Amino acid sequence: MGIYFTVLNKTEIGSDQMVVCVKQVKQGMTEEWEESMPLPGDIIEGVSEMDGEDLFVSVKGRSDLNSQLGRVNRQVEFIWAKVRRGNASLKLRVCIVPERSSKLQRRFTFRAASDDRHVVVLGDLTLEQCTELQEMSKKVVNVESFHKKGIKYDWKKKVGTYLPDQRASVISSILFMPFPFEHAMGATTSRSMAWFSAAVSSGIPLVFVNIQSEQIVTSERTSSSGGMSFGRYQSATIQIVQGIRLWFLPGVAEIPITMIPEPGETLFGMNIQRTDEGFICVYSVEKGSAAERAGLGCMHEQASESRNLVVISRLEGKSLMPSTVSSIGLIHCCDRADVKDTLALAMDRMDEIQLHVMAWSPEKAPFPHPSQAMGVAALRPPEYSNTSNKGPACYLT
Repeated sequence: MGIYFTVLNKTEIGSDQMVVCVKQVKQGMTEEWEESMPLPGDIIEGVSEMDGEDLFVSVKGRSDLNSQLGRVNRQVEFIWAKVRRGNASLKLRVCIVPERSSKLQRRFTFRAASDDRHVVVLGDLTLEQCTELQEMSKKVVNVESFHKKGIKYDWKKKVGTYLPDQRASVISSILFMPFPFEHAMGATTSRSMAWFSAAVSSGIPLVFVNIQSEQIVTSERTSSSGGMSFGRYQSATIQIVQGIRLWFLPGVAEIPITMIPEPGETLFGMNIQRTDEGFICVYSVEKGSAAERAGLGCMHEQASESRNLVVISRLEGKSLMPSTVSSIGLIHCCDRADVKDTLALAMDRMDEIQLHVMAWSPEKAPFPHPSQAMGVAALRPPEYSNTSNKGPACYLT
């Protein structure tokens, strides 16, 4: 059964100018309507096979529109319809479909390109009737009919400016697989929150973002003997389990640190350890080392005073975050030996190396932090340059 609005015939009242209009929408739920779809009351001004202002062919009536739709039917996947909605002129992407109610002659209409259920019924109506339908449509979609347009966005510049590192996203997550005896998501969820709480309690500045269930498909192959005639064969057992994914931010910001070695040095001068929850932390910094010159010594001292940890979130753009907890409880995290090998290789080549550390909130942070208010804007790197051996200044907050 179609969804439609009924408009009384008022051609004797007001303007008697007739226009091609969307009378109703046959199928689809009204709560799924969007401004990008043809809506009841839209006045069809023209159609075009391509999106270009000079390419639209004006429509003089329902019969004229039917002829135009018939000529381009099956030649293109979709066309553009130029409609008048209130005081705005919109270009909607639509698909041509045959009008099923017509039996004597082939007639065509169109549907929304984004929803094949959104098929419209067209007709010749007065301007007053179209206005009434538009008002009804406006109430259904619960929005004022502002014209929306596509705008260009400098993605490369924004990524380079507002991400701690262009090679990695800001947000992190860890997937918890259920234990064999966990048949409800509640138990897995409890373990994930216990891990998160333990990490924060130990001094790691994680910021909770979201938690969700995730369906995981596993398969196990088994070999069986089929007797002398058939030999051995393999069978696969498919199992679907519900895991829990925990999303978090590595601190309110990630502070870039560049360590630059000097001639004669053989180590960057920082001792790293792995916490119980799988994070890589700086446990000590040698005096006069590249790590201290970069500011890690000052950060470590102040973090120790506030019982926080200096946690490395990424090294040369690669994440050091724990990623998965297996069904037997093992935390899959970065191998500390790999981190040490990366540092040793850079030192052998006398190359500078960049790492990022997690920053605490302004109330607790032993590190320099962005001056702007807390929120999404605080995710951008701090406004200081770390290209010299002096490193960033340290501030108690």
